[in-house]
Formats: sequence, C-alpha cells, structure tokens
Amino acid sequence: MKKIVTLILALALIASVAIGLVACGNATEATEIEMPAYDPTVAGIEIPADFKIGLICLHDESSTYDLNFINSAKSAVRALGMDDSQLIIKTGIAEEGTACYDTAKDLVNNYHCKVVFADSFGHEASMIQAAKEFPNVEFCHATGTNAHTENLANYHNAFASIFEGRYLAGIAAGMKLNEMIAAGKITADKAVMGYVGAYPYEEVKSGYTSFYLGAKSVCPSVTMKVQFTGSWYDVTLEKTAAENLIAQGCVLISQHADSMGAPSACEKAGVPNVSYNGSTISACPETFIVSSRIDWAPYFKGIIAVGSGAAGENAKIPTDYTGSFATGSVVLTGINGDVAAEGTLKAIIKARNELVAGTIKVFDLSKFTVNGQPLATDYQANVDSDENYAADTVVIKTANGITYFAESEFRSAPYFGIDIDGITIIE
Repeated sequence: MKKIVTLILALALIASVAIGLVACGNATEATEIEMPAYDPTVAGIEIPADFKIGLICLHDESSTYDLNFINSAKSAVRALGMDDSQLIIKTGIAEEGTACYDTAKDLVNNYHCKVVFADSFGHEASMIQAAKEFPNVEFCHATGTNAHTENLANYHNAFASIFEGRYLAGIAAGMKLNEMIAAGKITADKAVMGYVGAYPYEEVKSGYTSFYLGAKSVCPSVTMKVQFTGSWYDVTLEKTAAENLIAQGCVLISQHADSMGAPSACEKAGVPNVSYNGSTISACPETFIVSSRIDWAPYFKGIIAVGSGAAGENAKIPTDYTGSFATGSVVLTGINGDVAAEGTLKAIIKARNELVAGTIKVFDLSKFTVNGQPLATDYQANVDSDENYAADTVVIKTANGITYFAESEFRSAPYFGIDIDGITIIE
C-alpha cells in the first residue's frame, strides 16, 4: 500500500495519557490504564471559521450507537476550538431509498459542508453516489466496505479494532462467571452467556465471537447463545431477546444492538450485563459490569484537520482507516466495582498490554474450532465486497509464533463471519 501523509500525522500524538478504563463503585483497584492518545488540544491546528462538517445518523440520541458518534463529533469540534454551528447533525436518516443521498446533497449545497460523514452500514451506496457528484467534498463512512475497491479520491471508510475491546469486555464477563462458580451460584457447566445481536452480519459475528473468546480465555467452560433481532434499534425486540436468553439459562448477557432494551431486562432480572457503546451504570447499577466502544473523536479530528486544509496541502484522509488502542479509538468504560469480580481490572490491563504487544491475538487459531476442527490456514474471507459475498482473500497470518485470523488488517470493516464451536444461534 502506498504510503501517504495521513490524518495520524496531521495530529499531535502524545506518548502517555491516562484514558479510558477506570474502576467505579467500591473496587479497590481504581487505577487508570496508560496508553497513547491524541492530544486534545491538537496544537498548531487552526480550523477556518467558515468550515463545516456534516454528520448523518441512522437514529438519534436515544440510540447508544448514534449517540456515541454525536458525542465524539462534538468532542472533536470542541477540542479543535470550533464553534458548535460548524457541526451540522442530521438524525433519523434511513438506510433505504434516497434519504441519505438527499441529506448529503443538502449538507453540501445548503450548508456548504466540506466533509460529510455517515454512521451506518446501509448508507454506503448513497455516500458513494454523492462522492461521485461532489468531487471537491470529502465523504467519510463508518463500517463500510467499498472504499478500497471504488478508488474514489474523496470517498473513505473507517472503523476500529473494536473486536479487541470486546475481547477485553469478554474477560470481564469470564471473571464474573468464575466468581459465580466459586460462590456456588452456578456450576461450571452452567456458565452460559447470552448475546443479543442485531443481524448475522460479519460486524456482529466478529463482535460476539471476540467477546466469547475473551470470556473463554479465563473461564474455559463457558458457552454462549446468540439471538438476533433483525433490527439495529428496537427496544421491545432487544428486551424480549434478553428475556428469552435468560429464560434459556443464560446467566450473563451482552449485546450488539443499540437500545437500552437488553440492559434494562438484565437489571430487572438481576442478571449481570456487559453493554456496548457506553456505560449503563446510572440506569443499571446492580448489573452493569463494563462496556467497550469506539471513540470516534480522533478520527473526526483528523478528517476535520485534513478536510479544512488546516493539516496542510499534502495531508490525506486514508482510504480505509482502522483505529486502535494506540490511536485512542478503542476504549472501555469504567468498571462497576460493585458488580465486577475481584481482579477484573488487573486482568484486563494485562490482556490489553499483550494485545498491544502482539503476544496474544483475539482470533488465535489454536483457541477455537469450527465443527470440531481447526480453521484452515488458507481460509479466505469476503474482503473485496461484491453482491455475491464471494470469498476472495486469504486472511490467515502468522506473527510472533501465533497463527491467527487477521481481522481488520485487509480492510477496516470486520469480515470475520465464522460460526465457531461453543456458540449456538437460537430463534
């Protein structure tokens, strides 16, 4: 891949800032994780007063998914010293039909945005259409798959290695299961987790599989049941799915869906919960353990700096960007010390450091099987997306003596779509 000046170089990177993971409640281990993070002052970057960025959201602030983007964008704008009026947010923009395309055109023609960002997978076709129509505007899209094959200079995909964050959240879940086993609340064979998923897409499968593998790394007897809702955001469906999983013997619940449906069901039932995209401790103080999320603020800072021209004429937005722990893009919320098992923070810090060092890999082929067999080392995934979702790229690598499925190394959006042993899909 040709090396270019990217948004990473457009921002000041400081070596060691405390961010992300602290203990809450009565935990005795209330220390902070130290990891590289972007300087929130972004020294030397001055954004023109007439610059505007548009944010297209599938839902609104009631969705934890969309709220995460909205909060990150606002944080980036504040850090860059911009006025609130320079961020134009459009919510409730459907993936179907022309809604996203029409909104993108409106943001360019009537608000004069120089960068337009859309937050949902189904927005991609409309964003590509708009990018072709407005070549002087930068169009950036989260979770998309086609930027690296479309080869449009002004169209970009972005995601983060959130599977690593979910793996750490899984360790917190596994530690809780171990505590329940030790206390005699369950036996080892009853260490069954439930997972509320939106759709059987690679992004969701990558997320719940990494969560499961994190739990299994500390609780070997764990199994997991997954129920899909067929919607990214539906309070009733997500609540019902969580209740159904609990009724089927799941003693801990996590999710990849965007409402408070599953966490609220857990709080009512007294079942421990690992949420996603933000802490639910205020609403669910008796059951919330921890949450992983993508912090989009570093990426927003970068595309604003480049799109406004403030980063210099040679700075470019990467075609396909993957954020990480090192960029401050993968974070965990504070751990609820009143619910989490003793030693959770220490275990997470240890695993986080090993992931950063590359001495462990989430999808280490020696750590899971498929139909009782190891995954083939020539396994191909659908990286260059087409309408048939045909496998096209060998995604198995070896590094530091570990042979692993290289998630998000060939494109930013997840492509792990494998059903591994230990996880059961239920209706």
